[in-house]
Amino acid sequence: MKIVKTGTHSWENRHETFMQPLIDLYDLENDQGGTPLEGYNDTTKGIQAILADAIKNNTSVRALGSGWSFTPIAATNGIMLNTKLLNSLFPMSAASTAPAYTGDPAKLLFVQSGNGIWEMEAWLQKAGLSLKGCGASNGQTVAGAMSTGTHGSAFNFGATQEYVVGIHLIVSPTRHVYLERKSYPVASAAFVADIQAELVRDDDLFNATLVSFGSFGFIHGLMIETETNYLLEAYRLRLPMDASLLHIMQTLDFSNSNLPCGKEVPYHFSVLVNPYDIDKGAFVTVMYKRPYTTAYQPPKNNNAGIGPGDDAPVFIGTLTQALPSLVPTVVTKLIDSNYAPYDKQLGTLGQIFDNTDTRGKVLSTALGFSLDQVAKVYQLVLDLNKTKGPFVGVLSFRFAKQSKGTLAFTRYDPTCVLELDSVFSPETYDFYNAFWDALDQANIPHTFHWGKISGWTPEKMQKAYGSNLDAWISARNTLLDKTGQAIFTNDLMKQWGIGNG
Repeated sequence: MKIVKTGTHSWENRHETFMQPLIDLYDLENDQGGTPLEGYNDTTKGIQAILADAIKNNTSVRALGSGWSFTPIAATNGIMLNTKLLNSLFPMSAASTAPAYTGDPAKLLFVQSGNGIWEMEAWLQKAGLSLKGCGASNGQTVAGAMSTGTHGSAFNFGATQEYVVGIHLIVSPTRHVYLERKSYPVASAAFVADIQAELVRDDDLFNATLVSFGSFGFIHGLMIETETNYLLEAYRLRLPMDASLLHIMQTLDFSNSNLPCGKEVPYHFSVLVNPYDIDKGAFVTVMYKRPYTTAYQPPKNNNAGIGPGDDAPVFIGTLTQALPSLVPTVVTKLIDSNYAPYDKQLGTLGQIFDNTDTRGKVLSTALGFSLDQVAKVYQLVLDLNKTKGPFVGVLSFRFAKQSKGTLAFTRYDPTCVLELDSVFSPETYDFYNAFWDALDQANIPHTFHWGKISGWTPEKMQKAYGSNLDAWISARNTLLDKTGQAIFTNDLMKQWGIGNG
């Protein structure tokens, strides 16, 4: 493995919301001298050597993906390891899968953790395959998206981590494991031997590792299940924010909907609300899965360069903190010029959700809660905006299937996700804090997206997850010894009471 010690002593995340001091940033790259598998295994040894040095020097370590998180959840003040060039992909065969595996080996793909979502989707397209889902942006690495629970809005599928069925985890200088569920064996003993790992099949350990924001060790590779390529038929329209739309949002019952394809259950359903222009209706984005064909016109970006699957953070950063009296006008003008309705557009998953960048400095908080709380939470935000606002941003509702991840924030069945996307300012933080306090006062159970601005405290985390939090900590203690826990713990985990060292 090639290791370049850059001498960098500070690092800024993609959304420019924090600057992380650190000892050094290492760029990692596979050795190109042998076969891809030999390069992969050599990288495993190289990472183990880095961990040995970290232990010797009492230094923390974290893997760096695309830096998409809004907080230092995946960062450290020690050594950060840039994984972006660790992007090998390995198709699987029947010989590589366990005899008890019930899926199609041809739809399995083993990917190195630095692969970007967009990179995997491009590779899969050539093979006639596709990812099962993604976030609204494809700029994350696969390990980063999984580890923070990136959710998208494929509400009959779930969050990104749901297509992960195997995890190659480096936990110490002398141990690395290939982890999967005992209830769902996937890889053969021969494959695990090929990557020179120890096979561990355990549902509890696997489910805990899925959403662990880099704190369970270095995630080197992931086994993912894909599906036959498909198209998405996408629409965006404005509908009255009335009882009919709220009924759909609280039930996901489309039997009486006035959506473009009637009562057909969509693949994607999301609702964006401009709190200053509610009378003209909410922006409803809906997408339906269609069989793949080459006989279609790829989707087009709008005049602002916004694609059909892009969400508010793509453009909300171009706002500035306006005088209170001007906020309604400024927000409405931005939404109308960037988020216009569109009629039928067709594209693959990677074409519809094609954004890999951001514009300007953005803040975003995202909360998960059960569907029966939708109307209550919606009204709470509107009322709060009258007393603690004006909030310089928009409200976005998305929906996802309950995750199996022990600490997944999409833990409700199903989960409504409310995102409050805004400008980077002290006023935005003040509004977020007021909103979180109001949720607590209203006794509305909720979770926070691990990669976004949150109101987590040790008490709130215990209240939200209960025995799941205990199980997650137990799994971490099982996979990592005390030394390993120390080097993979960062300041944010200590603040939340879930880290050692």
